[in-house]
Amino acid sequence: MAVFGVQLVVTMVMASVLSRITPHYSLARWLLCGTGLMYYLHPTDEELRSLAGVPKDKGKKGKGGGKGGGGKGGGGSNTSTEDDGTFTVPRSLDLSLTTSRMIHGEVLQLKFYTEYQWLLDFSLCAAIVYIITEIFMFVAPPKAEVNLSMLWCLLAVTFSLKVLFSLSLLYFRGEDSGGEKAMVVLAYFSFLLVALGTLIVDESRLELGLDLAYSSFNASASAFLNAQGLTSDGPASKVTFKICLAMTCAMIGAFFTFPGLRLGKMHFDSLKYCGERSVVRWVFHLSFIAPLFLVMMWIKPISRRYLTEHIFAGRSDPIMSSEAFDTLRIVMVVVVGLLRLSLMPYYLQSYLNLAYEKVEAQKKESGRISNKDLQKKIAGVFYYLCVVSLQYVAPIILCLFLSLMFKTLGGLSWSALLGMTREPGECGLTPPSPQTTIPAIQDADSITEATKILALGMDELKKVFTTEFYRGLLGFTTWWCVFSWFLSGTFGVAYQSYFTKG
Repeated sequence: MAVFGVQLVVTMVMASVLSRITPHYSLARWLLCGTGLMYYLHPTDEELRSLAGVPKDKGKKGKGGGKGGGGKGGGGSNTSTEDDGTFTVPRSLDLSLTTSRMIHGEVLQLKFYTEYQWLLDFSLCAAIVYIITEIFMFVAPPKAEVNLSMLWCLLAVTFSLKVLFSLSLLYFRGEDSGGEKAMVVLAYFSFLLVALGTLIVDESRLELGLDLAYSSFNASASAFLNAQGLTSDGPASKVTFKICLAMTCAMIGAFFTFPGLRLGKMHFDSLKYCGERSVVRWVFHLSFIAPLFLVMMWIKPISRRYLTEHIFAGRSDPIMSSEAFDTLRIVMVVVVGLLRLSLMPYYLQSYLNLAYEKVEAQKKESGRISNKDLQKKIAGVFYYLCVVSLQYVAPIILCLFLSLMFKTLGGLSWSALLGMTREPGECGLTPPSPQTTIPAIQDADSITEATKILALGMDELKKVFTTEFYRGLLGFTTWWCVFSWFLSGTFGVAYQSYFTKG
């Protein structure tokens, strides 16, 4: 109970920090306002009139009121105006944008800023809770206490998925978003096809662990149902289990589509802005390609076989144990996530530079544009900054906390990397724990007995979800999210390289 008490104290303290401290000291706000991000200000109407050479007193003529003086061939001004303050200027207008430092008062008005701040600050608190809980559980290993840090991790995963779902809905609610809708639907079915193909790959090649997870869950669930007097061979067949899993994976892949396209664009632009600084370019390349190495860590012939089974010349044993290899994969996911998060300000700055690029591209066009449309084109880049930030950070948080849940619920140990634990041997199916018949709660004579029945039911239900089940399901989910993360980003870079100009 001591460890559980510590967990309650840590949870209460972090909940207080989340509600009292983060509104004043926020990681999310610091990433936007404390890292030197600069955005471009749109020109005012007066500046546009001045650049176009039109005095203010000529702004009351309507579209049809300039027959005698401002017509197409009448040698009038380069700017036509309307009564509502809208006027047009040449697209090739020599316009120079000014920059401004990001400040807190301005980012508060951005679209999705509340969701962005909550997701990032909650994730930071969840990470702190997880670290403290892991330290105390290493010092005083619990016997049967509930790990409250898993609840924090689960909430972080849920919030990141909710954010990705909300961002995907934006493409279905827009008036002119037919192409975006089609892209999301196409991505869903494409990822569904990839997921179905992945799930039939032999476990000796792609180490997903789903077969062991299903067998363990099915055996435990059958024992639980039989103990309650219900004859059953299991809650679902393996085909049903894998089809449901494939549909979930396709949904995650669809959520990652536009974040991947955005990541590809920002990565493409970041390489352009970093110039010839070779070290910085290598860091960007390493950050982008790192998820591929994570994906390869689940391909048994090129990862586990060489690190845990093959004995190299001059050695008497493999490089590491099987448990150390499993923990290494978690550490790699954490390192890649932190690397991507550290590069976030650079990627966001490359996004903010889109305003300048749009103006420079517009100078090469002919025709005219209204002052409102020109201002919206420039201000829109800043307005959607938090949307882009969420598209960048939500996949990182999702992969990071899934890997932490994989480590804890999968029964892995950080100390395995240091050789502090013995080799557990080949992971096999653990026999299901003996189940107890749960009395009906309506038979309880008092509140105390009803409470004991509920506690017994929770204990028996916990036996259904075994360590093998968590290790297989969370291991596969972590791998799939990293795979979708890399695949969508690669598609984004390919799209920018081959289907855009400049």
